[in-house]
Amino acid sequence: MSTPTRVRAARKSPAERADDIARAARDLALEQGLSAVTLRAVAAAAGVAPALVAHYVPSMEALIARTFSTVVSAEITEFEAMLATVDGPRAQLGELIRTVLDGTRDDVTVVWVEAWALGRRNETLAHAVRAEMDAWQAILQEVVEAGVRSGDFETTDAAGVAWQLLGMVDGLNAQALVRWGDTAHRSSLTQHAVEGMLGLPRGALDAPASTSVD
Repeated sequence: MSTPTRVRAARKSPAERADDIARAARDLALEQGLSAVTLRAVAAAAGVAPALVAHYVPSMEALIARTFSTVVSAEITEFEAMLATVDGPRAQLGELIRTVLDGTRDDVTVVWVEAWALGRRNETLAHAVRAEMDAWQAILQEVVEAGVRSGDFETTDAAGVAWQLLGMVDGLNAQALVRWGDTAHRSSLTQHAVEGMLGLPRGALDAPASTSVD
């Protein structure tokens, strides 16, 4: 009786193998959360031995931090592209708030929430979290500053407004993971709070981006 010939997996270049591992880690984070990014889980998802994963990544702490940055930077790029399609800082800010609180990004929210917790004991991750939060604040601050220059917004502390808005968005999205509070009106509640910070009449940010508000 002949023995079946075993088909060997195609050999991949180091760059291809590293990409496979990074992609497996990203997919795990989005599907199960950042805490699911373990050596064995990544190896299983990538179809390789754990030892090979260990060979290609400097440490699991570094892989977790890099995975977090990959997920979050992709979201930031998406929002930057969205803002580029909306005219005027008032419409941009309203659209941004509605979109980031629309409940369609729970997978990314889980990554954020777990990163804040895991970052307490993973300084590499904590550094990545701070960098991405800085990037988010910069986007919000730029919109607010543009609104001040155009006369749409009134504030002497654009950075503070951006920081407060980021905190509200993060908190409300985290609460929505356990379906706490009035999740259906998160965006309008946030918009009304931001209107107060920017000297806008109530409802000024409620209008769709295609509608101007006098």
